[in-house]
Amino acid sequence: MTSLFVFSILAVTALVTSFISGILGMAGGMILMGVLLALVSVPLAMMLHGITQLAANGWRAWLWRTHIDQQIFLGYVGGALLALLAFALMQFVVSKPVAYIVLGLTPFVSFMLPESLHLNVERRGHPFACGLACTALQLSAGVSGPILDVFFVRSKMTRQQVVATKAITQSCGHLLKIVYFGGIVTAEVSVDPWLALSMVVLAFGGTTLSRGVLDRINDKDFRVWTKWTVLTLGAIYLVSGFVALA
Repeated sequence: MTSLFVFSILAVTALVTSFISGILGMAGGMILMGVLLALVSVPLAMMLHGITQLAANGWRAWLWRTHIDQQIFLGYVGGALLALLAFALMQFVVSKPVAYIVLGLTPFVSFMLPESLHLNVERRGHPFACGLACTALQLSAGVSGPILDVFFVRSKMTRQQVVATKAITQSCGHLLKIVYFGGIVTAEVSVDPWLALSMVVLAFGGTTLSRGVLDRINDKDFRVWTKWTVLTLGAIYLVSGFVALA
């Protein structure tokens, strides 16, 4: 059984982070993953994160379902399944310090990619590459939001289309993460059903509350807030990872 203290922290975190992700389309998952890694084992953190974020992203995708780009989603799924197959063959699970470091590096790497790469999820073949890269990160660091954002930042999509399409692709990634850590490499991991249910319900609540805020902000502020939020989180996790290694 999960202690009341841990239960309370994770429940509140699920509410707050789903609200943040509902506005920015990312960042909330990074915060939740960091809190989970601090409190539970890596496999359990991955499972709880996957369950909660699947609920939050799945509900967000439903709320904005008319804005989802189906072609991008289908390409993403193809790359995601290939990544899952590769990880299943390797049976790969990282340690907590490494997870923190990869988690922290992700946003910096995403913003340091050279302009010559011109990643754009609307271009042919890029949704597949996006699914491959993001799912590999999902299965190693637990999140992929910053890299996912690189594929969307040059698109001509509105903020509603960005949030909706990110939500459905992230739902796919979190579902595959649950399958991987819950049945392929760590079949013995045990998830407290009451904790999982509470986090899912609160994730729905946070996502629902965020919709009104997203409607009121403009596309420029949306992209600026997203960038600086994930860079700040990345710096915190990098420090945490290196301190843990030391």
